[in-house]
Amino acid sequence: MQYVPHMSQPLKAARTPRTNRTNSSGAGGNGTRRATAQRLAMRRKLAAAAMELFATQGYEATTVDEIAARAGVARRTFFRHFRSKEEAIFPDHDDTLVRAADVLDAAPPHEHPLDTVCRGIKEVMRMYAASPAVSVERYHLTREVPALREREIASVARYERLFTRYLLGHFDEGAHHDGDDDPLLAEVAASAVVTAHNHVLRRWLRAGGVGDVEAQLDHAFDIVRQAFGTGIGAGRPLPGRPAATVSAKSGEEDVVVMVARTDAPLDEVMRTIERALKR
Repeated sequence: MQYVPHMSQPLKAARTPRTNRTNSSGAGGNGTRRATAQRLAMRRKLAAAAMELFATQGYEATTVDEIAARAGVARRTFFRHFRSKEEAIFPDHDDTLVRAADVLDAAPPHEHPLDTVCRGIKEVMRMYAASPAVSVERYHLTREVPALREREIASVARYERLFTRYLLGHFDEGAHHDGDDDPLLAEVAASAVVTAHNHVLRRWLRAGGVGDVEAQLDHAFDIVRQAFGTGIGAGRPLPGRPAATVSAKSGEEDVVVMVARTDAPLDEVMRTIERALKR
Protein backbone atom coordinates (compact mmCIF):
# COMPACT_ATOMS: atom_id res chain seq x y z
CA MET A 1 0.00 0.00 0.00
CA GLN A 2 1.39 3.36 -1.03
CA TYR A 3 0.40 6.66 0.54
CA VAL A 4 1.23 10.32 0.23
CA PRO A 5 3.04 11.78 3.24
CA HIS A 6 2.88 15.37 4.39
CA MET A 7 4.64 17.45 6.96
CA SER A 8 3.18 20.58 8.45
CA GLN A 9 6.36 21.66 10.22
CA PRO A 10 9.89 22.03 8.84
CA LEU A 11 12.00 18.93 9.35
CA LYS A 12 14.44 19.07 12.21
CA ALA A 13 17.42 16.86 12.87
CA ALA A 14 16.22 14.07 15.14
CA ARG A 15 18.73 12.90 17.69
CA THR A 16 18.62 9.30 18.81
CA PRO A 17 20.56 7.57 21.58
CA ARG A 18 23.99 6.40 20.59
CA THR A 19 24.79 4.29 23.62
CA ASN A 20 27.04 1.28 23.10
CA ARG A 21 28.01 2.49 19.63
CA THR A 22 31.55 2.28 18.37
CA ASN A 23 33.36 3.48 15.31
CA SER A 24 34.05 0.45 13.13
CA SER A 25 35.97 2.36 10.47
CA GLY A 26 39.71 2.35 10.10
CA ALA A 27 42.28 -0.15 11.31
CA GLY A 28 40.42 -0.98 14.49
CA GLY A 29 37.17 -1.76 12.73
CA ASN A 30 37.69 -5.50 12.42
CA GLY A 31 38.77 -5.76 16.04
CA THR A 32 35.73 -3.85 17.19
CA ARG A 33 33.37 -6.03 15.17
CA ARG A 34 35.07 -9.17 16.47
CA ALA A 35 34.77 -7.99 20.07
CA THR A 36 31.10 -7.14 19.54
CA ALA A 37 30.43 -10.57 18.04
CA GLN A 38 32.21 -12.30 20.93
CA ARG A 39 30.25 -10.27 23.46
CA LEU A 40 26.95 -11.14 21.83
CA ALA A 41 27.92 -14.82 21.57
CA MET A 42 28.62 -14.94 25.31
CA ARG A 43 25.36 -13.16 26.12
CA ARG A 44 23.45 -15.70 24.02
CA LYS A 45 25.30 -18.58 25.68
CA LEU A 46 24.33 -17.29 29.12
CA ALA A 47 20.76 -16.73 27.93
CA ALA A 48 20.52 -20.32 26.66
CA ALA A 49 21.78 -21.62 30.00
CA ALA A 50 19.30 -19.46 31.90
CA MET A 51 16.33 -20.55 29.79
CA GLU A 52 17.28 -24.20 30.14
CA LEU A 53 17.48 -23.94 33.93
CA PHE A 54 14.29 -21.87 34.18
CA ALA A 55 12.44 -24.48 32.14
CA THR A 56 13.75 -27.50 34.08
CA GLN A 57 13.91 -26.32 37.68
CA GLY A 58 11.88 -23.11 37.71
CA TYR A 59 12.75 -19.43 37.71
CA GLU A 60 12.71 -18.90 41.48
CA ALA A 61 14.86 -21.96 42.17
CA THR A 62 17.56 -20.94 39.68
CA THR A 63 20.53 -18.86 40.87
CA VAL A 64 23.01 -16.75 38.98
CA ASP A 65 25.79 -19.10 40.08
CA GLU A 66 23.96 -22.02 38.48
CA ILE A 67 23.45 -20.11 35.24
CA ALA A 68 27.14 -19.21 35.10
CA ALA A 69 28.17 -22.79 35.87
CA ARG A 70 25.86 -24.19 33.18
CA ALA A 71 27.43 -21.77 30.67
CA GLY A 72 30.93 -22.73 31.85
CA VAL A 73 31.93 -19.27 33.05
CA ALA A 74 32.56 -17.53 36.37
CA ARG A 75 29.92 -15.58 38.27
CA ARG A 76 31.75 -12.32 37.58
CA THR A 77 31.53 -13.04 33.84
CA PHE A 78 27.76 -13.27 34.15
CA PHE A 79 27.59 -9.86 35.80
CA ARG A 80 29.79 -8.32 33.12
CA HIS A 81 26.93 -9.03 30.71
CA PHE A 82 23.75 -8.90 32.78
CA ARG A 83 22.64 -7.18 35.95
CA SER A 84 20.15 -9.85 37.00
CA LYS A 85 18.96 -13.31 36.06
CA GLU A 86 15.71 -12.03 34.52
CA GLU A 87 17.72 -9.80 32.21
CA ALA A 88 19.68 -12.82 31.01
CA ILE A 89 16.99 -14.21 28.74
CA PHE A 90 16.93 -11.04 26.63
CA PRO A 91 20.51 -10.99 25.32
CA ASP A 92 19.85 -9.13 22.06
CA HIS A 93 17.70 -6.18 23.08
CA ASP A 94 20.54 -3.72 23.72
CA ASP A 95 22.18 -4.40 20.36
CA THR A 96 18.84 -4.38 18.55
CA LEU A 97 17.98 -1.01 20.06
CA VAL A 98 21.24 0.37 18.66
CA ARG A 99 20.53 -1.09 15.20
CA ALA A 100 17.03 0.40 15.22
CA ALA A 101 18.47 3.78 16.19
CA ASP A 102 21.00 3.47 13.37
CA VAL A 103 18.15 2.99 10.89
CA LEU A 104 16.59 6.24 12.12
CA ASP A 105 19.89 8.11 11.99
CA ALA A 106 20.61 6.98 8.43
CA ALA A 107 17.14 7.69 7.04
CA PRO A 108 17.18 9.36 3.60
CA PRO A 109 15.85 12.94 3.67
CA HIS A 110 12.97 12.15 1.29
CA GLU A 111 11.57 9.29 3.40
CA HIS A 112 8.40 9.85 5.41
CA PRO A 113 9.32 9.53 9.12
CA LEU A 114 6.59 6.94 9.68
CA ASP A 115 8.17 4.75 6.99
CA THR A 116 11.51 5.17 8.74
CA VAL A 117 10.07 4.08 12.06
CA CYS A 118 8.49 1.02 10.43
CA ARG A 119 11.89 0.07 9.01
CA GLY A 120 13.49 0.61 12.39
CA ILE A 121 11.15 -1.68 14.25
CA LYS A 122 11.72 -4.41 11.68
CA GLU A 123 15.11 -4.82 13.31
CA VAL A 124 13.27 -5.97 16.44
CA MET A 125 11.18 -8.50 14.54
CA ARG A 126 14.27 -9.85 12.78
CA MET A 127 15.88 -10.41 16.17
CA TYR A 128 13.02 -12.73 17.15
CA ALA A 129 12.74 -14.36 13.71
CA ALA A 130 16.46 -15.21 13.63
CA SER A 131 15.89 -17.94 16.27
CA PRO A 132 12.23 -19.00 16.18
CA ALA A 133 12.60 -21.92 18.61
CA VAL A 134 14.38 -19.78 21.20
CA SER A 135 11.86 -16.97 20.77
CA VAL A 136 8.91 -19.33 21.27
CA GLU A 137 10.50 -20.85 24.38
CA ARG A 138 11.18 -17.39 25.78
CA TYR A 139 7.59 -16.37 25.04
CA HIS A 140 6.25 -19.26 27.12
CA LEU A 141 8.63 -18.41 29.96
CA THR A 142 7.57 -14.77 30.05
CA ARG A 143 3.92 -15.86 30.23
CA GLU A 144 4.66 -17.97 33.30
CA VAL A 145 7.06 -15.75 35.24
CA PRO A 146 5.86 -12.22 36.20
CA ALA A 147 9.42 -10.93 36.68
CA LEU A 148 10.32 -11.91 33.13
CA ARG A 149 7.12 -10.39 31.79
CA GLU A 150 7.93 -7.10 33.52
CA ARG A 151 11.40 -7.16 32.03
CA GLU A 152 9.96 -7.71 28.58
CA ILE A 153 7.54 -4.80 29.02
CA ALA A 154 10.44 -2.56 30.04
CA SER A 155 12.34 -3.57 26.91
CA VAL A 156 9.38 -2.78 24.66
CA ALA A 157 9.03 0.63 26.33
CA ARG A 158 12.59 1.50 25.29
CA TYR A 159 11.73 0.96 21.63
CA GLU A 160 8.56 2.99 21.93
CA ARG A 161 10.46 5.91 23.49
CA LEU A 162 13.05 5.75 20.71
CA PHE A 163 10.44 5.89 17.94
CA THR A 164 8.35 8.55 19.69
CA ARG A 165 11.40 10.80 20.07
CA TYR A 166 12.20 10.32 16.41
CA LEU A 167 8.73 11.24 15.20
CA LEU A 168 8.45 14.17 17.58
CA GLY A 169 11.87 15.31 16.37
CA HIS A 170 10.25 16.18 13.04
CA PHE A 171 7.81 18.62 14.58
CA ASP A 172 8.12 21.78 16.60
CA GLU A 173 6.19 20.67 19.66
CA GLY A 174 6.65 24.08 21.24
CA ALA A 175 4.72 25.68 18.38
CA HIS A 176 1.65 23.53 19.00
CA HIS A 177 -1.54 25.51 18.55
CA ASP A 178 -5.22 24.90 17.95
CA GLY A 179 -5.70 23.00 14.72
CA ASP A 180 -2.14 21.61 14.72
CA ASP A 181 -2.33 18.06 15.99
CA ASP A 182 0.93 16.85 14.46
CA PRO A 183 2.79 16.40 17.79
CA LEU A 184 -0.13 14.37 19.14
CA LEU A 185 -0.35 12.30 15.96
CA ALA A 186 3.39 11.66 16.05
CA GLU A 187 3.24 10.25 19.56
CA VAL A 188 0.14 8.17 18.88
CA ALA A 189 1.62 6.90 15.61
CA ALA A 190 4.76 5.69 17.40
CA SER A 191 2.60 3.78 19.87
CA ALA A 192 0.59 2.34 16.99
CA VAL A 193 3.71 1.09 15.21
CA VAL A 194 4.94 -0.64 18.38
CA THR A 195 1.47 -2.07 19.04
CA ALA A 196 1.22 -3.42 15.48
CA HIS A 197 4.64 -5.05 15.86
CA ASN A 198 3.72 -6.62 19.20
CA HIS A 199 0.39 -7.91 17.89
CA VAL A 200 2.05 -9.64 14.92
CA LEU A 201 4.88 -10.96 17.08
CA ARG A 202 2.52 -12.49 19.68
CA ARG A 203 0.39 -14.10 16.97
CA TRP A 204 3.51 -15.56 15.35
CA LEU A 205 4.87 -16.88 18.64
CA ARG A 206 1.55 -18.47 19.57
CA ALA A 207 1.65 -20.25 16.22
CA GLY A 208 5.01 -21.75 17.13
CA GLY A 209 7.15 -19.29 15.18
CA VAL A 210 5.84 -20.56 11.84
CA GLY A 211 5.03 -18.36 8.85
CA ASP A 212 6.37 -15.30 7.06
CA VAL A 213 6.34 -12.91 9.97
CA GLU A 214 7.84 -10.01 7.98
CA ALA A 215 5.00 -10.19 5.46
CA GLN A 216 2.51 -10.16 8.33
CA LEU A 217 4.31 -7.16 9.80
CA ASP A 218 4.20 -5.30 6.48
CA HIS A 219 0.43 -5.81 6.36
CA ALA A 220 0.09 -4.45 9.90
CA PHE A 221 2.18 -1.43 8.99
CA ASP A 222 -0.07 -0.77 5.99
CA ILE A 223 -2.96 -0.46 8.41
CA VAL A 224 -0.97 1.99 10.55
CA ARG A 225 -0.09 4.02 7.44
CA GLN A 226 -3.73 4.19 6.42
CA ALA A 227 -4.55 5.64 9.82
CA PHE A 228 -1.60 8.01 10.21
CA GLY A 229 0.34 8.22 6.95
CA THR A 230 -1.66 11.10 5.52
CA GLY A 231 -2.76 12.44 8.88
CA ILE A 232 0.57 13.73 10.13
CA GLY A 233 0.68 17.13 8.50
CA ALA A 234 -2.03 18.15 6.11
CA GLY A 235 -0.52 21.08 4.32
CA ARG A 236 3.03 20.54 3.16
CA PRO A 237 4.69 17.75 1.17
CA LEU A 238 7.73 15.99 2.48
CA PRO A 239 10.78 16.90 0.37
CA GLY A 240 11.09 14.64 -2.64
CA ARG A 241 7.53 13.31 -2.45
CA PRO A 242 4.23 14.49 -3.98
CA ALA A 243 1.57 16.34 -2.05
CA ALA A 244 -1.98 15.15 -1.62
CA THR A 245 -4.58 15.53 -4.31
CA VAL A 246 -7.55 17.79 -3.75
CA SER A 247 -10.92 17.11 -5.36
CA ALA A 248 -13.52 19.76 -6.11
CA LYS A 249 -16.74 20.13 -8.08
CA SER A 250 -16.75 22.27 -11.19
CA GLY A 251 -20.24 22.36 -12.69
CA GLU A 252 -21.06 18.77 -13.56
CA GLU A 253 -17.44 17.65 -13.53
CA ASP A 254 -15.12 16.49 -10.76
CA VAL A 255 -11.81 18.31 -10.86
CA VAL A 256 -8.69 16.81 -9.33
CA VAL A 257 -5.84 19.17 -8.51
CA MET A 258 -2.45 17.85 -7.52
CA VAL A 259 0.69 19.65 -6.46
CA ALA A 260 4.01 17.81 -6.63
CA ARG A 261 7.66 18.71 -6.29
CA THR A 262 9.68 18.60 -9.48
CA ASP A 263 11.94 15.93 -7.97
CA ALA A 264 9.04 13.71 -6.87
CA PRO A 265 9.35 10.15 -8.25
CA LEU A 266 7.09 9.73 -11.29
CA ASP A 267 5.67 6.43 -10.07
CA GLU A 268 4.60 8.08 -6.81
CA VAL A 269 2.90 10.87 -8.72
CA MET A 270 1.05 8.45 -10.99
CA ARG A 271 -0.10 6.27 -8.11
CA THR A 272 -1.40 9.32 -6.27
CA ILE A 273 -3.37 10.43 -9.32
CA GLU A 274 -4.72 6.93 -9.85
CA ARG A 275 -5.97 6.70 -6.28
CA ALA A 276 -7.65 10.09 -6.53
CA LEU A 277 -9.47 9.13 -9.75
CA LYS A 278 -10.83 5.98 -8.12
CA ARG A 279 -12.48 7.85 -5.25
